[in-house]
Amino acid sequence: MEEQNEPKTRLPFFIFFLMIAFLSIAGFTFIKFKTPTQPVSEKISFEKFASEEELTAYLKKTAGVARGFFGLAPLGLPRVGLGEIGTMEMLAPEGRGAEPERVSETTVQVKGIDEPDIVKTDGQEIYFSSDSPVYRLMTESVSPLREGIIPPSQQNKTKVIKAFPLAELAKETEIDKTGNLLLKDNTLVILTNQNRLYGYDVSDPKAPTKKWQLELENNNFLVDARLYQNKIYFITQTRINTIKPCPIKPFLGEDISIKCTDIYRPSVDVPVDVTYTAFILNPDTGKIDEKVSFVGSSGQSVLYMSPNALYATYTYYQDMIDFLYRFFLEKGQDLVPTSMIEKLKTLKGYDISSQAKMVEFQNLYEQYLASLNSNERLRIENEFTNRMEDYSQEHIRELEKTGLVKIDLDKLEVLATGNIPGRPLNQFSLDEYQNHLRVATTVGQGMFGTSESANDVYVLDSHLQSVGSVINLGLGERIYSARFIEDKGYLVTFKQIDPFFVLDLSNPKQPQVKGELKIPGYSSYLHPITKDKILGIGKEGSQVKVSLFNVASPENPTEISKYMLDESWSDILNTHHAFLLDKKHDIFFLPGSRGGYVFSYQNNQFKLTKAVADIQARRAIYINDYLYIIGDNQLVVLNEINWEEVNKLEY
Repeated sequence: MEEQNEPKTRLPFFIFFLMIAFLSIAGFTFIKFKTPTQPVSEKISFEKFASEEELTAYLKKTAGVARGFFGLAPLGLPRVGLGEIGTMEMLAPEGRGAEPERVSETTVQVKGIDEPDIVKTDGQEIYFSSDSPVYRLMTESVSPLREGIIPPSQQNKTKVIKAFPLAELAKETEIDKTGNLLLKDNTLVILTNQNRLYGYDVSDPKAPTKKWQLELENNNFLVDARLYQNKIYFITQTRINTIKPCPIKPFLGEDISIKCTDIYRPSVDVPVDVTYTAFILNPDTGKIDEKVSFVGSSGQSVLYMSPNALYATYTYYQDMIDFLYRFFLEKGQDLVPTSMIEKLKTLKGYDISSQAKMVEFQNLYEQYLASLNSNERLRIENEFTNRMEDYSQEHIRELEKTGLVKIDLDKLEVLATGNIPGRPLNQFSLDEYQNHLRVATTVGQGMFGTSESANDVYVLDSHLQSVGSVINLGLGERIYSARFIEDKGYLVTFKQIDPFFVLDLSNPKQPQVKGELKIPGYSSYLHPITKDKILGIGKEGSQVKVSLFNVASPENPTEISKYMLDESWSDILNTHHAFLLDKKHDIFFLPGSRGGYVFSYQNNQFKLTKAVADIQARRAIYINDYLYIIGDNQLVVLNEINWEEVNKLEY
């Protein structure tokens, strides 16, 4: 008789990672897949909870599902990517004496939709919140801390600087609040890191006065905001009280309450530990005009806003028990008894959490292994691991998906919902054009195995139903930046080299790759210089790299200029707000840890026109033909005609 060894008390290595991947968002690795199935479209609807009891039951049912629903990055966290038009120009407000002819605005994703940043200007004053935290993007080749990068100060002040006329350059006063800023006419809104919003009247810049304030209750957190057509749209996150989830009172001292029956939920089971609420705020009065709430999870997600709608995304995963059941039916009927497959089918229908179902499966599987002799157990474990890896590779686009919600800007009503495989990198992975939404995602990153991921671009109609796609871009890599310009798309993926893809999106139903360029390093920020020239800022090795791509021939993109900067980091790799383009003078500004840099791109060649040392450069703006380089310790003004330093302000 063959000797029977003691059964193992743990799952095989591969199934252990299956459970980890679907029950946690931490510790992900890449998955290798061979021939992926075509993307599966899953119809998702949104509906409100009928009662507090229904919400509580939903919480119980979805406990333990892999996180990923509406986990939006907190305000100020990295949004590496691209602006739709870069820095814009505006006319300064009337009634303030002599007016400049041109004034730059914050580099934003969509023209006319302002985003919070640490610097704002109206052409007369500069408002600078110097101690807003600087976050660094973590990559395999980038450490978040570098020598020479100054940590945020603790001054808790927003500086008000007289900037125009230049001869009157001076610090006028300080506001004893700090954070990211929005400026609407004579109202400066400060979104602090202490989950408070303040509105200041700055019609007299020397004596700003507080008009209103909103303070979030405990367990409520400020997520993100936009300013559009004199309205501020902002999102809060509320941790769900599982004992008494409703009503939610997001603000101290405000008569605003969110009932359970006011909260939307998706039709698919997704993780739930927070509620997200979008508000419309009147910046003049501080009053809330509209709101809409969704249940979700505190994992990462994406917020994108166009002139037509607000888009929010969430990530969710295939039900693992259903996935295992289908695997055994299709690939593993000879690995386990028929009775075990029937038990899995029954378990699939239980009204218990996914986590509880996985525990039950573990018990079933271990009991089965315990009934085998050591030789057979070893064979089954190896067969199961290899077949499951292959099956997962074939069905990779069914495992992790991104749900999308389209929200009306007037009443904050849900207009449409949809889903696509994979997950987007950031807000710039989404773009709306001619009633179609284009979304770039990475699939396979963060699952099982040790090899290939891939990248897709999906085109969705106004109802968020997929009408076209390009898949399997940059096998084994992930998206580092995406850029959509009208009917063209540009994508950078990276692992060891930097593939730069040019996409033709003119036919939404048949998007296609037109060209590809492979160069060392990567670009994490892309910006259109002209119709046919795309600027890329990223890294090659340990240095910051600036590239100029010629895309006049989409089938044959080329790198026509390159500059390696003696810097290990630029804040542009962290936030698009740090970038400034001045087309009048054919220059752009790039901050570094050792100073600020002004590059010319005349004649399609990079030239370092001006370097300003001994300044902890954060941002730059222009007023008329003067470039203001704003640092934590001082402000330096350059004449853009001859690039001489013409003024300086230390503070």
